[in-house]
Amino acid sequence: MDCAVKFEKNVAALPGVTRASLNATAGKLTVEGTASLDAIRREGKHENYTIIPESAPQAEQVQPRGNWEIVRVVAALAALLAGYIAEQVNGSAAVYIPLYVAAIATGGWGNFRKAVYSLPRLDFNMSVLMAAAIIGAMAIGEWEEGAVVAFLYAVSEMLEAWTMDRARQSIRGLMDIAPKVARISRPAVEADVPVEEIQVGDLMIIRPGEKIAMDGRIVKGESAINQASITGESAPVEKAPGAEVYAGTLNTSGSLEVEVTKLVQDTTIARIINLVEEAQSKRAPSQAFIERFAAIYTPIVLFLAVVIVLAPPLLLGYDWGPWVYRGLTLLVVSCPCALVVSTPVAIVSAIGNAARRGVLIKGGIYLEEAGSLAAIAFDKTGTLTKGVPAVTDVIPTGRRSGQELLQIAAALEARSEHPLAQAVVRTAAASQIAWNPVDDFSNIAGRGAQGTVNGQKVYIGNPRLFADLGVSSNIVDEQVGRLQGEGKTVMMVGTAGEFLGIIAAADEVREASKATLASLKKLGIRHTIMLTGDNKVTAQAMSARVGVDEFCAELLPQDKVTAIRNYQEQYGKVAMVGDGVNDAPALATASVGIAMGGAGTDVALETADIALMADDLTRLPFTIRLSRAALKIIRQNITFALAIKAIAVLAVFPGWLTLWLAILADMGASVLVTLNGIRLLRLKPEE
Repeated sequence: MDCAVKFEKNVAALPGVTRASLNATAGKLTVEGTASLDAIRREGKHENYTIIPESAPQAEQVQPRGNWEIVRVVAALAALLAGYIAEQVNGSAAVYIPLYVAAIATGGWGNFRKAVYSLPRLDFNMSVLMAAAIIGAMAIGEWEEGAVVAFLYAVSEMLEAWTMDRARQSIRGLMDIAPKVARISRPAVEADVPVEEIQVGDLMIIRPGEKIAMDGRIVKGESAINQASITGESAPVEKAPGAEVYAGTLNTSGSLEVEVTKLVQDTTIARIINLVEEAQSKRAPSQAFIERFAAIYTPIVLFLAVVIVLAPPLLLGYDWGPWVYRGLTLLVVSCPCALVVSTPVAIVSAIGNAARRGVLIKGGIYLEEAGSLAAIAFDKTGTLTKGVPAVTDVIPTGRRSGQELLQIAAALEARSEHPLAQAVVRTAAASQIAWNPVDDFSNIAGRGAQGTVNGQKVYIGNPRLFADLGVSSNIVDEQVGRLQGEGKTVMMVGTAGEFLGIIAAADEVREASKATLASLKKLGIRHTIMLTGDNKVTAQAMSARVGVDEFCAELLPQDKVTAIRNYQEQYGKVAMVGDGVNDAPALATASVGIAMGGAGTDVALETADIALMADDLTRLPFTIRLSRAALKIIRQNITFALAIKAIAVLAVFPGWLTLWLAILADMGASVLVTLNGIRLLRLKPEE
């Protein structure tokens, strides 16, 4: 990680470069400006990086590095053991010293290369410190120590490369989700076409069991689509003509014809990959703190190493050898590798894990913020509820039966596009109730509708409509009051002279809402709030049904922003969960903005800090748990790295710390904090 930061700065300093950004985890360097590729490659060589243009052929981009690290470790170990045996058996320096030198050269070759490039820049990184320690050990005759240090360094580099590769797999897994070709049907020809050549409007043919290569809209066929790779949903989703499908998802059953709606670089999976890469490259607050700390800490320890080497021999007359050795040992333990890597590996692993499970976290700062939330505010419609009204009560008040009342209402509402009207029609259709076409239909603005059904003029609308008609009934008024008190919307059906009945509808609560809020309570979220534009009576009834602690009613979009600010003053860090469209201002104002259904909403992907890719609230407790686990592991890593460093530094002064123990302590700590960080890849949602 430290090498990556230095490389990024060096590329940014090249003539013609305006900005350089390196995502070490994804292995992606973004350069803005006019620097030559050769200049960037030269800088890459300094850190043993291979630079391959994004435009290079796919085979070149994925070319394996081979087993060079393993070969180097085995060769260094063989030379070290041969030298040790030769020293113990023969005792001739002419035999064992060349073997130790071979171990040093083999194990430390990459390290020496980096040191040669770094030293002229006065960049005292790990490579410079390690090279100085090895050369110093050779200078004072500690050949075996120098060889052991070089070997251990080669081992640590191999282990660190392996552990970081494990973290990188979270990105590689996403990249390999979508197929590289798709079967396209064009006039007079049907052929497999590379996704880069597919245009918007092309028709994809997708057989059962095939993955979908491009985002599109179904024009023919029905099937169940497994969207787990995008949304994290475990169960396949039934799709019919008109439904959207996403690249990287699996067609499980029927054959489909899909019209392509986005180019390959604009597909949902491509945008997720880009956003995850950007998120993993953004420095979290704890990471920024560690980097500032390391910038102060390293020069202090370097100065202390110089004092240890010079002060005792010059001021107290001690022998140079032991104190030079102690100074070299302190040089080795002074590099804060474990400290620098302690935070980013945890952030990268957590963000990668979340992306695989349908949660897009757009930066380490939001991952950390989510773990320290005191309150979460929810938009009601479309978040806690499905956003689609459903009929809850059918109450006849005259001579008609409930079925007849629903038949009359459906005949009128079939001509209306209002959501409540559609709820009535859906309920009648589900009950297999047929109705005759309505005559003389007309809307009554702000009140309802009227028309002639079976030769009789009938009205359907709110209580104000029948108040205007002069139709009243104390019994009906009581029923209306009761239903409204339950948070339901009342539609009254009748003629100009009498009531025929009452139909009530309400926005359906999501099945997961109550369980999600209960899970958040168990996690220690002390305050849950519902924000809605509904009246207070409806809001109170709904808040009781879903289990929120408090609610704010009759809110316009701008009022939600004010409410979020007030709760932040009252509780501290507050998240806002909404649909990412009309809630965008409140999402931006909250400590963490969390959007629902990001897979189908461009606005959600752009405005939210965290996007739940499926319309699934159950991913919210998982996100909180993941965030807290990441914060816990970061604290563990920082504490462990600092403790090991402090013990090692203190052990230098009495001469207890040898060079090989110093390298083992430093690089071993780096590997251990990395392994601890990648444990976050295994955290799963609770079923």
